[in-house]
Amino acid sequence: MTGTFSGRGADLLVECLVRAGITRLFGVPGDTGVVFYDALHHRSGDIHHVLARDERHAAAMADGYARATNAVGTVEVSSGGGTTYVVGGLGEAYASAVPVLLITSDIHRGSRGTGALTEIDQEALFSAVTKWRTTVDDPRRIPEFVARALTEITSGRPAPAALILPEDVLDEPVTVPVEVFDQLAGASTLPRTRPPAHEADVDRAAELLARAASPAVLAGSGAHLSGAWANLRRLSDKAGIPVATTIHGKGVIADDSPWSIGTAGNNGGLDEVNAYLAEADVVLLVGTRANATDTNGYTSPSRDATIVAIDIERDLAGRNYPGSLVLAGDADQVLGQLADRIPEAPHRTASPRRAPHPSPATGPLPEGQLLPSEVIRLVQDVLGDRATVVADPGTPTPNVAVSWRTAEAGRDVIVPRGHGPMGYAIPAAIGVAFARPDRPVLALTADGSFAMACGELETVARYRLPIVFVQFTNHSLGWIKMLQHLYTGRRYFGVDPGTADAAAIAEASGLRGVRARSLAEVEEAVRKAVDGGEPVYLDVEVPHMIDHTPPVPAWTRALAGDGERPVY
Repeated sequence: MTGTFSGRGADLLVECLVRAGITRLFGVPGDTGVVFYDALHHRSGDIHHVLARDERHAAAMADGYARATNAVGTVEVSSGGGTTYVVGGLGEAYASAVPVLLITSDIHRGSRGTGALTEIDQEALFSAVTKWRTTVDDPRRIPEFVARALTEITSGRPAPAALILPEDVLDEPVTVPVEVFDQLAGASTLPRTRPPAHEADVDRAAELLARAASPAVLAGSGAHLSGAWANLRRLSDKAGIPVATTIHGKGVIADDSPWSIGTAGNNGGLDEVNAYLAEADVVLLVGTRANATDTNGYTSPSRDATIVAIDIERDLAGRNYPGSLVLAGDADQVLGQLADRIPEAPHRTASPRRAPHPSPATGPLPEGQLLPSEVIRLVQDVLGDRATVVADPGTPTPNVAVSWRTAEAGRDVIVPRGHGPMGYAIPAAIGVAFARPDRPVLALTADGSFAMACGELETVARYRLPIVFVQFTNHSLGWIKMLQHLYTGRRYFGVDPGTADAAAIAEASGLRGVRARSLAEVEEAVRKAVDGGEPVYLDVEVPHMIDHTPPVPAWTRALAGDGERPVY
């Protein structure tokens, strides 16, 4: 194709996004981005802009969208407050290997160094939350830098990248040959490449796993990013290897596999799963950081075990387990290599430890309180197994880890365990709902997180997104209060904010709000929302974690095991 493209820098930027396959972006306008918004207006049939109420939330929307589509999520903000706010949302994406493109406008090039309103060194600001960033001072280079940003985002371990465009660059007339768009075709999908591991390393790993007396797999989000579900199942079935997951890896293997044993670690991990990993002699790590949270303080698996680590980045593979055998490559490719080489193991006929759901707390609950685990199972029964659940930190995450069924392998559980930011679930669920309009979306939050993100309920109402929200209310910052209960002599400090009427706030935002005080009321509200194809916000009162003792929930026992505060 020959010819030229002419327009403003902003028009060229939008053309590049469309050519790269980006059809949706999330953001909040500002002074320096007015020309960009005008360009979006002219291309609204090709790219859909979702107006958020806060830049941090816009980043969480792009994050949720990226996890649900396994493609680049895009967020745009303007200079000054917009850039400083968006950093809070990008930190989670960076820590959790989520592919997000950040586009920001900036002050006029001629205003640099004058103390102009909203002036800030954006490249320095984003250095901690992006793997690559640049300022585009020549509009003719916009296609080159869009392509470079998307290459950086989708190559190796995914992470955000930032494009910074001064407002006068966005407004400057520019003409480029249409051939510059060729480099953008398919640039927003991942994985970009699927490198295999070295054959000799694969042979050695297959031999170690085959000879192991008690082998195990610990799989993380890298298996989701690679779409490695089928080859993981093939390997575990053929070789008879039990598969545990991190909280980010939940869903990589379906519950109907006899080798699926559940979630590991100290934030939703089950005692039975952690115990099996602790005793395993050879453990295959698949696309996981294997940090202290994922491995229950590096005890599950033990550092005495033989570790084989698959990761797209050689330097990250098994970094917390010195001496690991590293299989650097795409998780799906490498698991396929292993499954081809490993012999069948007929002597291994069933998973030795299939973790059951934890038992509810003993004793009657106060009237009107419900157990989160029972609420989650009931809501999943109503929504069906095709639902995607997004969970906030605190009460929602460990309960999802142990109570949500995985009927089919896939990324249907989304939790922010990179940084554990409160207030993630409400905006991230918006991104997921746009990504999966034909599937139910459940957002599990808590009263502390609600206070940080409730402004986005208006966004849900504006777009009529049929999200089911369930808020677990314990009238405190529950996870921190539990840590104070366990480790600081029950000296509670700064963890008991006032109570807000979440159902009334949801109603004021345009959603139906329900204060559900029985499982029957939960079921009725969810069924009504599903039947009407409309959003609903349920406020459910739950017991505080400190009220569970005794008995202590499994994930709390993991935290409290030796009487010392957990290491993250």
